[in-house]
Amino acid sequence: MTVAALPVRLPRSQTKDAGRVLARAFHDDPFWCWILPDESRRARVLPWFMGVWARYCNRHGEVYASGDKIEGVAVWLPPGKFPPSQAGTMLAGMILVPLRFGLAKHRLFTKASEYMDRLHARDVPGPHWFLATLGVDPPRQSQGLGSALLQPALTQADRDGLPAYLETQSEKNVAFYQRHGFDVVKEIDLPGGGPHIWTMKREPAG
Repeated sequence: MTVAALPVRLPRSQTKDAGRVLARAFHDDPFWCWILPDESRRARVLPWFMGVWARYCNRHGEVYASGDKIEGVAVWLPPGKFPPSQAGTMLAGMILVPLRFGLAKHRLFTKASEYMDRLHARDVPGPHWFLATLGVDPPRQSQGLGSALLQPALTQADRDGLPAYLETQSEKNVAFYQRHGFDVVKEIDLPGGGPHIWTMKREPAG
């Protein structure tokens, strides 16, 4: 059964809650299983990381949630906000990533992120909306929440005549995003033994 949701801007006070939802949504994601292969450590670290990321994007981008009870979150960086500010991410809490991940995993994460950023800059060199993260709590997946959470930023992108961009490491997500107008730009394995990724771009409608 499809359940409609009316996305709302995430209050700053709920970034930790958003982080916990995103962590559950991404717990089995190929990228995060590669970066943090120990499941128990991943379960401890990922809520913290996602909360910090939501905090940064809440300040410098747009974060939408599924209402008062957070069951899904869409994290966007609007035109001109990619790449993320290094100073801003550090102030949001990313300065602690080496400690939380461990130095070796932090280096792996940094190299993978830099590689994806290069693909991103090549794929969409001009102004665009970047869907940095979209996650729905597992019990609420396949009920329309993800689709609803995409709409505010996609509507704004269409209004401004701008493309949108994302990366996914999950093949099942490719068809989902294609239904919302995204096309695959590139398929590639992340270097260093990383997972397969798809970069996707959506041209403005109308």
